[in-house]
Amino acid sequence: MIKYRSIEQLVAAAEEKQCRISDIVLEQQASQLEKSKEEIYHMMKINLDVMKESVAHGLNKDLRSSSGLTGGDAYKMKQAVDQEKNICGKLFGNAMVKALSVSETNSCMGKIVSAPTAGSCGVIPAALLTIMEERNIEEEAVVMGLILASGFGMVIANLASISGAEGGCQAEVGSASAMAAAALTEIAGGTPRMAAHACAIALKNLLGLVCDPVAGLVEIPCVKRNAMGVANAFVAAELSLAGIESAIPVDEVIIAMKKVGDSLPHTLKETAEGGLADTPTGRKLCAKVFGGNCSSCNK
Repeated sequence: MIKYRSIEQLVAAAEEKQCRISDIVLEQQASQLEKSKEEIYHMMKINLDVMKESVAHGLNKDLRSSSGLTGGDAYKMKQAVDQEKNICGKLFGNAMVKALSVSETNSCMGKIVSAPTAGSCGVIPAALLTIMEERNIEEEAVVMGLILASGFGMVIANLASISGAEGGCQAEVGSASAMAAAALTEIAGGTPRMAAHACAIALKNLLGLVCDPVAGLVEIPCVKRNAMGVANAFVAAELSLAGIESAIPVDEVIIAMKKVGDSLPHTLKETAEGGLADTPTGRKLCAKVFGGNCSSCNK
């Protein structure tokens, strides 16, 4: 029985059976939850459907969060892509549109899938739905990509953390980006080991990322960091699919991420006491939202 304490264990199991990592995770989850593989697959298919709905919801140009801090940026990005004004091409542009859209849906209290958290909810749907649309990928491969991502996420959570309050934003957007990179790699035909390298590369790129939400709300800089996270996922997957490997094995990268997270001061762990939250503008925005009635506003 796999206990999700090592990605190497998942890779080795997939290589031994000559199957996808997602097939291993699906079988393991069915066994551990005492459900059939079809039931687990269906549960993940429902998550994919919610992700599609959250993308559509966030594209409303008039969408604004109750704080007034965020909303409408996904619509602006889509306009730029549709008018071919973005510099990174259609695939990259549409990925950013979806990441912003899902994150803004979250900021506006819409329904999202916390994968792995609400603060990082835009990264995985943006990566998987974009490649699905752009490359006409069958839905089965995308659902299995989500299942692979869930397995990698469990390893990260067990070895380190997926919580910004515990490990900084590297543990939230970083983990989401790493999970998405691995899923993209498998969906694009990469080997299990390539998926592991993609996970490692993505997580390494965001090592040390602090969690510093302005006014303590999951809006600034969280929404835009989701767009960055999906971009990083595509970069990591591209590198791995080209045969480029992470010099540091993925499980060691995850443990390094935990050590970095443990070293971060509490001001940089979702407390809104440091980083961007502690800038003059960050404090002004906090005062605007809360009327100057909190300690962060009055610094």
